Amino acid sequence: MNNADLTIWGSGSWGTALAAHLAQNGRTVCLWGRAEAQIERMRSTGRNEAYLPGTVLPDGVQLTANVEEAATASSMWALAVPSHAVEDMAKTLRPYLAHVECAVSLAKGIDADTGRTMTQVMEQVWQPNDPPCVALSGPSHAEEVALSAPTTVVAAHPDKQWAEAVRDVFMTDRFRVYTNTDRLGVELAGAAKNVLALAAGICDGVGYGDNAKAALITRGLAELRRLGHALGAAPETFAGLAGIGDLVVTCVSGHSRNRHLGEQLGRGHTLNEALDAMHMVAEGVYTTKAIHRLAQEHNVDMPITAAVHAILHEDADPHRLMERLMARAPKPEVRSASSSASS
Repeated sequence: MNNADLTIWGSGSWGTALAAHLAQNGRTVCLWGRAEAQIERMRSTGRNEAYLPGTVLPDGVQLTANVEEAATASSMWALAVPSHAVEDMAKTLRPYLAHVECAVSLAKGIDADTGRTMTQVMEQVWQPNDPPCVALSGPSHAEEVALSAPTTVVAAHPDKQWAEAVRDVFMTDRFRVYTNTDRLGVELAGAAKNVLALAAGICDGVGYGDNAKAALITRGLAELRRLGHALGAAPETFAGLAGIGDLVVTCVSGHSRNRHLGEQLGRGHTLNEALDAMHMVAEGVYTTKAIHRLAQEHNVDMPITAAVHAILHEDADPHRLMERLMARAPKPEVRSASSSASS
């Protein structure tokens, strides 16, 4: 395999979309997939019909199911596997760390058992000789990135040089990349917005209308800021691309798997029924447990998150919980920073 600018681990919709877009813009990308049969189909057809129908893979996309081949193809890795698979993927890659200078997390999730972000998961598995782990997040549906629709995201790392290094590889004239040193805030926002997308979908499913959904998005953002404040994230991050940008697109877009899943729940389907009808992962199912747990551990009031958790994991009735949210005691919209975590 030839030297590549980037290795993307995961040949689902997001990994494929990024590989195709970057290759269209002159990058050479090694795209790894776990299933040899899928990779062979992609080689023979030049497409990934299973996850991203209609997208043609440019010549600059090198396909492989061989871990060593992909690991040694480039010095920058990007993990595009689902969040619940990141730890196992990181363990698989541990023997090949000498080949990587920088790693990128493309998954938007929180570990349900430990509350770790995805870059924290990678760092813990790879310590003590781990490469810098950068988070890339923002409003970026795979279907639109594959079509080179204008998209803007943020690369985050406490050391800005590593965020800039990722920016320089990923940025094109149709994929704009900002940088941020608040990696924790970027990852929290990117994960927690999936919980609120479920809430927005539930709102659609029960037929409450746009007014209610706008309120859920706005008050949901307030919840995210409270959690971020309690965990030490910068409040301005939640007003940025990884925060309100990704929150809005995930709550209203027809591409959003989490919003779609929530809509099915709002229409009366069980979680298992809704998941069985879906072909791809809805990250919010895993993330809801993690965010709900973090809120409890840090005494952060997150009523919308608690309602989604009850619907997903406690078989609560969506109508009753929506009514309960509306009947909460009145309070001011804006609170001081000192009282924000528990109000």
